[in-house]
Amino acid sequence: MNPDVVFLPETYAAGVPYALFAEARATRPVCWIEEPAVGAWPAGPGFWAVFRHADVKHVLRTPEVFSSHLGATQIRDPDTPGDLEFVRAMMLNQDPPDHSRTRRVVAAAFTPRAVRELRTVIEARARALVEGVAPRGEADFVELAADLPVWTLAHVMGVPESDRGLLFDWASRVIGYQDAEYAASSTAEAAGLSPMGRTALVHRPGSLTRPDGRPMNPRSREALADMFAYAHALAERPRPGTVMAHLREGGLSREEFENMFFLFAVAGNETLRNGVPGGLLTLLDHPESHELLLARPELTDSAVEEMLRFWPPVIDFRRTATREVELGGQRIRRGDKVVVYHASANRDETVFTDPDRFDITRSPNDHVSFGHGPHFCLGAHLARLQMRAMLRCALTRLPGLRRAGEPVRLTSNFQNGLKHLPVSWETDR
Repeated sequence: MNPDVVFLPETYAAGVPYALFAEARATRPVCWIEEPAVGAWPAGPGFWAVFRHADVKHVLRTPEVFSSHLGATQIRDPDTPGDLEFVRAMMLNQDPPDHSRTRRVVAAAFTPRAVRELRTVIEARARALVEGVAPRGEADFVELAADLPVWTLAHVMGVPESDRGLLFDWASRVIGYQDAEYAASSTAEAAGLSPMGRTALVHRPGSLTRPDGRPMNPRSREALADMFAYAHALAERPRPGTVMAHLREGGLSREEFENMFFLFAVAGNETLRNGVPGGLLTLLDHPESHELLLARPELTDSAVEEMLRFWPPVIDFRRTATREVELGGQRIRRGDKVVVYHASANRDETVFTDPDRFDITRSPNDHVSFGHGPHFCLGAHLARLQMRAMLRCALTRLPGLRRAGEPVRLTSNFQNGLKHLPVSWETDR
């Protein structure tokens, strides 16, 4: 198989190409990938793809050589120098020491202790969601699971319940821009929004196509004018103890504040929206593991880690070389794009015994689904808590849980997502 297909979004609509990743790890662990035009999106210069676990971790822990700041962290380059300058203000797209400074602003909100204090309310929300569908005997698990991260984010950010749909739409537009179903997501009804929410809609772009016919970068300030208008309105009256209160008091620049709101509203939402259904689908497709977890619920923690390894929510991340360097036998030039494939690293046979086997007892489990090095995910504790809560509730309250149709995958070369997962279970009726 041509390795260039790892760039094409339609490749992932059929599934992550694990066989190609395995071949690449064995024969070309660092290789050049072409970046052709995709629909209306223009061609790019190409990039170095990194497939082995050790090399992926090396890239992620050496920002002085592989920078998040130079070209940001998406494969596609920002459209304009102005777009690049704006996204560089995001913590995700910074290198130390700027990254360390902005990370400290919000780190207090995501300590293990702070997350433990959220456990009761998150578990109660997960129970309410599952109990709400239990009498029906069937559901789209993606729709069911998507509510939990949106609700959790609204809770920790102080977003009114009436405006939760805005968080869902913003995440869909940004993460799903390569998928027609998600790119134009607009589920929030103006009549049901708070005054802040209705004001934000006034700033929503009328079109995501530029005057020259090219698509608007979904991560640009122009494309997300409604989200940033909302962020500033919310910051004027932050609820004490919320993330917004931390951001307001953190001494961030205007651009840093807007990008931090983006990071919470989008990254904190979409990762779980894909990871929870993907983890459940993996479990349902491995009935022996499903039965083992039902019999031994104490394995939930290790099951979640194996789900994250087997179905990583994020497929890849980009860095840019700050100088000429050798990696995996290849000479990488200063300014070259370097893209690490988390999904490949998580199946590296030199690290994981029988890596294509789903094993909920696997230990140790050195997956890189939450990253590695200075950019290790700040919300990892919160993500694990939500996954455990939803998994426990689904398995205990929905007896005989099983697939009820074919899942539908998200078309994206970045997020390993599901759009639909029909499931059914036994009821008392």
